[in-house]
Amino acid sequence: VVRVFDAESGESVAELDGHTDYVRGVAFGPDSAHIVSGSDDQTVRLWVLDGTWQEQAVYTGHTDWVRGVAFSPDGTLVASGSDDANVILWDIAR
Repeated sequence: VVRVFDAESGESVAELDGHTDYVRGVAFGPDSAHIVSGSDDQTVRLWVLDGTWQEQAVYTGHTDWVRGVAFSPDGTLVASGSDDANVILWDIAR
């Protein structure tokens, strides 16, 4: 589960449930309306704030744990790095 907290109050504002194993990497998009997460379940998940946080996409292609994720500065790409020794760039603008 990815938990989103209000920085001022410290209160939990959302739980993003979708991964089936440990979450190892999380990043906010440059627009603050997207979150990407990577997990030991070998998936990368994209979440969007549309009134509430909703899962927008699930990306598969890694064959081992996803250890890190990051957005490009313009928010159109996500990079994910895995224990499978690969970094994959995902075009999320589609």
